[in-house]
Amino acid sequence: MLIYYFQLGLRSLKRNPFLTAIMIVSIAVGVAASMTTYAVLRATSNNPIPEKSSRLFVPLVDNWGPVETVENGGEPPRALSYIDAMALMRDKRATRQTALYSIESTVVPADPALLPFHPNTYASYADSFAMFDIPFLHGSSWSASEDTARAPVAVIGRALNDRLFKGGNSVGREIDVDGRRYRITGVMDHWDPQPIFFDAVNTGGFDEPVQLFIPFTRAIDVQLQTNGNMSCYKTPDAGWDAVLRSECAWVLYWAELPDAASVRAYRDYLRNYAAEQQRTGRFAWAPNVRLRDVDEWLEYLEVVPPESRISALLGFGFLLICLVNTIGLLLAKFMRRAPEIGIRRALGAPRTAIYQQFLVEAATVGLAGGALGLLFTGLGMLCTGLVFEPSIARLARLDVPLALLTVAVAVFATVAAALYPIWRAAQVRPAWQLKSN
Repeated sequence: MLIYYFQLGLRSLKRNPFLTAIMIVSIAVGVAASMTTYAVLRATSNNPIPEKSSRLFVPLVDNWGPVETVENGGEPPRALSYIDAMALMRDKRATRQTALYSIESTVVPADPALLPFHPNTYASYADSFAMFDIPFLHGSSWSASEDTARAPVAVIGRALNDRLFKGGNSVGREIDVDGRRYRITGVMDHWDPQPIFFDAVNTGGFDEPVQLFIPFTRAIDVQLQTNGNMSCYKTPDAGWDAVLRSECAWVLYWAELPDAASVRAYRDYLRNYAAEQQRTGRFAWAPNVRLRDVDEWLEYLEVVPPESRISALLGFGFLLICLVNTIGLLLAKFMRRAPEIGIRRALGAPRTAIYQQFLVEAATVGLAGGALGLLFTGLGMLCTGLVFEPSIARLARLDVPLALLTVAVAVFATVAAALYPIWRAAQVRPAWQLKSN
């Protein structure tokens, strides 16, 4: 019977192609608007590392004091000073830990036909690769001993490897970074967590994929300045050593803690560390520390852009308006067929048969609207750059799950909008229709 009702629905839609086209386009536009904005919201509110987000933590230590942090609600600076970061690295109280910071580097290709360029670069410790589940195409990360030795080694990204070495296995070869030679120990496979949880402070959560890692110790040794924020409540003296001795907050820090007990122990460790700094006279205030996992960190930094939430609300609001319009069109369409309904009811058709027929017809309209909505959604993805930053707009993709969701929303929304018109149509009195016709 469903196939029969589907055939009846197609015939009914062909009787008034103009009205049918209006309904299909209305649904398609509404669904496309909602799905395009939802795609952006989905990308920006995505959990970037779901399998480990509850085990990766950002420790913060207040090295400024309540007078300087009052404007931030008493929260510590959003990064660590070099002094505190190195103390935490030395104590090694986490399963894995890394200090890291962003660097503006210049890669000089060996091929003279290629111009120098600036890949997204970070200085970190060897633990960061296992902590962040960074996949490797060739080779592996450098070792902890190479961290200690401040070795000139590097891990490069797949895109950088394609650009410099035409996609070959470049492990063991060298790369020129700022005029210095670095030996490649590994080539990362595609790795692009969004939001960029490990440096949401400087990037706002969205940036191009990282293409180059070098050891943190090497970067400090050759005095590579940070490309990110350096927050200072007083200007440090001139010179690299003065920056390292200062209370400026610029070093990012992550710790991997496998269970609740280790989280409690690490939080106690941070309090004890801050208390020790108070006893030595470095801090003149009570310990003020924080320890947040990935989800808490991204929520604290308000990484999800407010315009993505607003646009999603507007998109679904527009879909609702389109559905209200569809309700009116379906009501007019179904009530125009009152004589047909009266005759079918007089011949013994139950109301459930009327419900089934018109529900299938409404679903057919929704299916056509969803198919057209897919095309409009694809066009919407191309236009997201007009509303959002390029780093955010590039994340909106029309993948298979979104395509299926688009069609499902179109069908479900159209069927839901058709419930009232169908109910009204099923209330037609057969005797009145037979008498009047």
